Amino acid sequence: MIVDSAVYSGGRRHERPVGVEGLRAEAEAAGGFAWVGLFEPTAAEFEAVRREFDLHRLAVEDAIKAHQRPKLELYDDTLFLVLKTARYLGAEELVEIGEVLIFVGRNFVITVRHGDAGGLGDVRERLEREAELLEHGPGAALHALVDRIVSAYDPVVAGVREDVDEVEEQVFAQDGRNPVARIYKLRRETLEFERAVDPLPEALTALCAVGPPHVPPELVPCVRDAADHAARVAEQVDGLGALLNGVLQANLTQVSVRQNEDMRRISAWVAILAVPTMIAGIYGMNFAHMPE
Repeated sequence: MIVDSAVYSGGRRHERPVGVEGLRAEAEAAGGFAWVGLFEPTAAEFEAVRREFDLHRLAVEDAIKAHQRPKLELYDDTLFLVLKTARYLGAEELVEIGEVLIFVGRNFVITVRHGDAGGLGDVRERLEREAELLEHGPGAALHALVDRIVSAYDPVVAGVREDVDEVEEQVFAQDGRNPVARIYKLRRETLEFERAVDPLPEALTALCAVGPPHVPPELVPCVRDAADHAARVAEQVDGLGALLNGVLQANLTQVSVRQNEDMRRISAWVAILAVPTMIAGIYGMNFAHMPE
């Protein structure tokens, strides 16, 4: 349940047993902050974390149940941020969405991860190698997490765009295939990605305004850059959705055109065969005296 827990002060990590008992007091004594990472905890498992860091029950309920839209909320002096992680499975043409919920207080950071899309272990490891960033406290961890999650959107956009280009070529290939099922599936995956990304720029923009201790002034430009990055991704995803809608309409139009062409061919053959059929029908009757 607890993936990792540690105390950081002076830009370095203090080794300790994994767990949360006495963690906040230890962080205060060291003049640093505690960082706890959890993966899909149950209510019973999260109870010790809630008591140790005095977390609001509504935020705790959201963290346990997940399935929240990206948002930013402030409970007393504790910031609660919800982010969506994403990765693209190209072979299945599937956008896998996960969720990360972050609690940030004066001397602690708690991350709760749901789903397998986008692990956060490398964020902690990278930050531990950059002492000057860790000295900024919980805000440094918050920015590193946000930057990692938003940066991971770019490969997803690139993968979806590549498949959209392929299906667009397939629609206009004139090979008789009808990729409507593939188009619909890609549109569904793009829609899920839109839901994960569209609310994020607003939440990150609001994050820049909350101020210390959550976001130190030195890191505000970095968070603002992440918000701009998220806004660009949201625009790209919206554009891909609109392009898929256009491709679907073009495919339906081509199907209709091909059906009309088939009907014209059938009508032409019917007209050609109508005359000999009529003659054969008349002269093939059993006459006592043939006409003419």
